[in-house]
Amino acid sequence: MERYTGAFEEAVDGARQQERHYQLLSALQSLVKELPSSFQQRLSYTTLSDLALALLDGTVFEIVQGLLEIQHLTEKSLYNQRLRLQNEHRVLRQALRQKHQEAQQACRPHNLPVLQAAQQRELEAVEHRIREEQRAMDQKIVLELDRKVADQQSTLEKAGVAGFYVTTNPQELTLQMNLLELIRKLQQRGRQAGKTAM
Repeated sequence: MERYTGAFEEAVDGARQQERHYQLLSALQSLVKELPSSFQQRLSYTTLSDLALALLDGTVFEIVQGLLEIQHLTEKSLYNQRLRLQNEHRVLRQALRQKHQEAQQACRPHNLPVLQAAQQRELEAVEHRIREEQRAMDQKIVLELDRKVADQQSTLEKAGVAGFYVTTNPQELTLQMNLLELIRKLQQRGRQAGKTAM
């Protein structure tokens, strides 16, 4: 008798899973209609069905939420690093201006043109250094964000989420961003349905 009870529970569980899969697939299909037609065409029934299967147990929603939080922390950290560099540059410029003003005030009038030419060269050298440091910081930021994207792609691929793999192809990246947006919208719908059920 226990064997039949177990088989019955498995069948009920399977039916629930099937129903949940159908609900997710149906929701994905309706959300896809909101995307540009060029992306709608690239999201086949099979891809959407595979995505719905990956979403069944809710783990992918948690992974996406975790990745989003990590991304926000990374972006905030990089933004703060860039702000610190800009503040350092602002302080450097102010100190240089102050130094130049003091030197000009202490300078004899007949030496002023020579001093001003030297100060102009110094100013240009400092501005060049500042531009180079800003360019290096911007490159660092882009590389860090690219690494973060590759980490996210790899994590979602390992989690079995359809459409995710490590790539730098802009069209594939846009498709993956659209898939992430679909997942986030489904997650929000799930939260809202949970709140209304309470």
